[in-house]
Amino acid sequence: MGGEGQPQTQAAVFARYAWSGMALQQAVTAPRWLLGRTWGSESTTLKLERRWDAGVVTALQLVGHEIELVEPFSELMGHAGAIVRHADGLVEGAADPRSDGAVAAAL
Repeated sequence: MGGEGQPQTQAAVFARYAWSGMALQQAVTAPRWLLGRTWGSESTTLKLERRWDAGVVTALQLVGHEIELVEPFSELMGHAGAIVRHADGLVEGAADPRSDGAVAAAL
């Protein structure tokens, strides 16, 4: 879920997990951004959850981004979930605290 932000969220979760070595749940939970329009809005600002470090927000403003701060864990950022199947057969999952989803498994 996430409309125009969906590819941004998918890329962020993947990059955090696969390239930065972040734990899967941490990669899904981490602060999000959305550049562009959201549902029914013409605003093209860079929307950031208020959990971003103030220095990051300031640096983005200094390079010309029009920043709109939104609530922490905002549903505006969409909902994500992730499943990884490891080479040893372990299946790992993560659910987004921005929604009411959960990870469940059966043996």
